[in-house]
Amino acid sequence: MKFSKQFSLYQSEATQFINGLKESNPQLEQSQRDGRALLWDKAPIDLDSQRRIIESKVMQQPYVYQSKN
Repeated sequence: MKFSKQFSLYQSEATQFINGLKESNPQLEQSQRDGRALLWDKAPIDLDSQRRIIESKVMQQPYVYQSKN
């Protein structure tokens, strides 16, 4: 669907706001990437240490408040 030339330059208010924000704060995108790396990007998993962690877990009894007597 092709719009006429009248609508080809249209930008919503939200898009205008975001573009203005990026122009006023050029390092915004880099700080967003840094925040993402801090919270979401994780280091590679060492399979040997993961195996040792799984094997070293102590199994919990099914009902923890029941005594073993």
